[in-house]
Amino acid sequence: QVQLVESGGGLVQTGGSLRLSCAASGITFSRNAMRWYRQAPGKQREWVAIITSIGTTNYADSVKGRFTISRDNAKNIVYLQMNFLKPDDTAVYYCNTWAGRGPTEYWGQGTRVTVSS
Repeated sequence: QVQLVESGGGLVQTGGSLRLSCAASGITFSRNAMRWYRQAPGKQREWVAIITSIGTTNYADSVKGRFTISRDNAKNIVYLQMNFLKPDDTAVYYCNTWAGRGPTEYWGQGTRVTVSS
């Protein structure tokens, strides 16, 4: 059974930092591209960042230069380091991957990030 469990969200002031974690199980983690998405109140879910199985990364323009995605294949964890946070970064952040035959898309339960002005 595939599970993605996010953690690390919280309340932070503008300009602050947080590091989100997503622990994955039930997949061959090292072979999977991993993504972060976010959903702000009243808005659609949007893609934030991706890290491929070989470590290539890409970011949404809104977070480029402030956020860094990384992975630890030994621990089956993907991270999202968020620096210089802004109120517009306030959202529930979700971990995402595709795995298995099909393939099937999987989501974590989300972790809430609130940036106060």
